[in-house]
Amino acid sequence: MATFDDFMKLDIRVGTITHAKVFEKARKPAYQLEVDFGAEIGVKRSSAQITEHYAPDELIGKQVLAVVNFPPRQIADFMSEVLVLGTYSAGGVVLITPDKPVQNGDKLG
Repeated sequence: MATFDDFMKLDIRVGTITHAKVFEKARKPAYQLEVDFGAEIGVKRSSAQITEHYAPDELIGKQVLAVVNFPPRQIADFMSEVLVLGTYSAGGVVLITPDKPVQNGDKLG
């Protein structure tokens, strides 16, 4: 079982997707994303397996939640710096998004 202290170690922030393209070298279908988390954190990159429900052009401007304090992970020739959060739903991953616009960098609390 995870404890509340374990949960509090995660830094989960809101960011806006500013760039999305097909990740050609990924083993499983994925996109390469750039996500703006505001002045404190900046723009970070992520590899996301979200191709079933989203096209790259419809991701631009979408706000998402992501874990920003995991160590970077190399996927093929790409360094994924944050973990964008979603649910494993029927038909593929569905992104976790705020239901109202918020500031980039806002922390889940």
